[in-house]
Parts: sequence; C-alpha cells; structure tokens
Amino acid sequence: MDFTNFTNPEKNISELGLYEGMVVVDLGAGTGAYVVPLAKKVGETGRVYAIEVQKEFLANIKNLASHAGFKNVEVVWGDIERPNGTKLKDESADAVIVSNVLFQAEDKNGLLAEAKRILKQGGKLLLIEWKDSFNNLGPEPKAVVTSTEALNLCSAQGFILRKEFDAGEHHYGFVMVK
Repeated sequence: MDFTNFTNPEKNISELGLYEGMVVVDLGAGTGAYVVPLAKKVGETGRVYAIEVQKEFLANIKNLASHAGFKNVEVVWGDIERPNGTKLKDESADAVIVSNVLFQAEDKNGLLAEAKRILKQGGKLLLIEWKDSFNNLGPEPKAVVTSTEALNLCSAQGFILRKEFDAGEHHYGFVMVK
C-alpha cells in the first residue's frame, strides 16, 4: 500500500535545509518515495543512499531513479537495525531520513544508533512517524510510537531536537541534530 498521500516527502525534506553536494541516507527506503525528491535536492554532486532490507524494493528504487534521470542514487541491501548494517562509513552522511520505519523496527535503539553512527557531527535526522493507527491504514494501535516515545528514544542516543513540524494529518515530524 502506498502511504505517500498521507505525508508529503518533498515538504518533509524541505525541513532539512538540504543543498547541492550533500550526502543523504534514507533508512528503510521502502518504495522510494523520498529518493527522487532527495536526488533533486542534493544534485549531481550529492549522493543519496537508499538502504532497504527487502531486495525487491531496491530494484524498484533503482528503476525509479534511473527513469527520473538521476545517477546520484545508490541502493544498498542492509539491515538498518544492526551495527554497521547499512555498510556505510562512520560519519559519512549529512542527513538521515527515517520515515514510517520506527514503528516497524524490532530494535528501535539499534536503528537510531546506526543513524547516529553514519551521521556527521552536526548532521540532521529527519524522523517522520505515524501519530495513530488511522483505521488500520497505519500501524496496528499497539505498534504506534508516540512522539514522546520517539523523542525519548532519540534523546537516549544523544540526538537534540532542533524542531518539530506538521508532517501531515496522521504523522508527526522532527528534525534532530547529532
């Protein structure tokens, strides 16, 4: 199911202040809703890494980027909840996106620790998550991660809240800094 109509990737990305030449990582890239908007923002001299554990999604993301004419997108098969599971170098990213992923993560702390590891000092984490179950279109009610829980998880990893923003009717959004 495509949830992009519930939250707008381009609007969410605009909260990060990305510019040409930056390196951005989409953890749990899924269907790739953020990939093309990110590739546009960072331009030819930038890089977008789409990390996903489901291999079939990676082929789709690569095709999406190619059809849109972007050569700055790299797909990586990896486990975003494990140390070094993204296969990226320490402090190699200017920004990391975690959108509609936290509720699915079995090891939420592991996911955020991996995001922190790959982020440069001062790098930004864009966290978008479901506010509610929304009649079973979002996560099951017991899987919903409240904004308070998400802030506590991020704080425990040393992230500092830069801003909270409206990420759509059924989502909340944070920009956190390492």
